[in-house]
Amino acid sequence: MSFLFIPFRIIGYVIHKFVRELGRMTCFLAASFFWMVFPPYLPRRIVRRINFIGVKTTVVILLTGTFTGMVLALQTYHALAKFGAESSLGPVVALSLIRELGPVISALMVTGCAGSALTAEIGIMRISEQIDALDAMALNPYKYLIVPSLLAGLISLPLLNAIFVTVGIFGGYAVGVGLMDISKGTYFGGIQDFVGARDILEGLYKSLSFGLLITWISSYKGYFTGYGAEGVSKATTQAVVLSSVVILVWDYFMTSILVA
Repeated sequence: MSFLFIPFRIIGYVIHKFVRELGRMTCFLAASFFWMVFPPYLPRRIVRRINFIGVKTTVVILLTGTFTGMVLALQTYHALAKFGAESSLGPVVALSLIRELGPVISALMVTGCAGSALTAEIGIMRISEQIDALDAMALNPYKYLIVPSLLAGLISLPLLNAIFVTVGIFGGYAVGVGLMDISKGTYFGGIQDFVGARDILEGLYKSLSFGLLITWISSYKGYFTGYGAEGVSKATTQAVVLSSVVILVWDYFMTSILVA
């Protein structure tokens, strides 16, 4: 009769593994915040991480933001034309980018570009015993590796989101005004009338939280990677997949809270 309990054992094992991993990640983040408070603050490391996460991803953000705005305007125009509401193209494009598409897509791009690289970098330092060498030299690995990455993510993601939204709105402008013959005043006037501070703050809150999630998960997976090239590749894949899923799930919960 013991075979009847096999499904319950599997479920219990999965739940136990999930709770244990979640607790380990929470302790990792708590330790990072703890060491964030105390000097030295390593501003050069933070600037390098901002360059690593933000500056090197800017070209990708520019391209994806422009074409996202263009295709959004193209699809939205034909939908609005059925109801004779073409003048609402500007507000629809702007609100979609500011509140939803900008934070989410820019976070997914950063996950693929910088998050994977961050995991691989820290993972290689782990398997090559460079992190152990930092301990031997009395340098705190959290202070030297993790804290600058978290701060850089919190700084870079809102800026990348702002770039994404800006070029997306102008991409929508190129389609709406250049191809669909909507007047320039109608496009930007609608944005000015319907987009408020609350919408901008919603996008800011989302991008801040996404920046923390990406760097937290990527750093954690790299810090506790398995040994060998297989361990680094597995950790990198897990970091990208987990970050992408968590971003989408967290976006839903944030939207339900901020919209209410």
